Amino acid sequence: MDAQFKKGILDICVLSILEKKEIYGYGLEMEMASLMDVSGNTLYPLLRRLEKDDYLDTYMHVSEQGRRRKYYRITDKGRSHLKELRKDWKAFKEVADRLIGGDVDE
Repeated sequence: MDAQFKKGILDICVLSILEKKEIYGYGLEMEMASLMDVSGNTLYPLLRRLEKDDYLDTYMHVSEQGRRRKYYRITDKGRSHLKELRKDWKAFKEVADRLIGGDVDE
């Protein structure tokens, strides 16, 4: 997947995952990496920006192995933002599908 294209959809991907569960940064990176090529160099600045914009909140949690991890969770403002992003994505996808010929399995 092209880096610029991917960069434009990472907010909605991260917020969608965090809507379902709270997760620490590396866990989020691994979950996303199983579906698309994404690194911590891309993900952590995005997480900091989403937190700065009050779309995410963080807290520290000690794992069973005694490691302290920073967990991320979506805020109410983040849920509202995600709802808007999904509307925008749906509208964009409908237009793009019309222009490029719908679902193409290539």
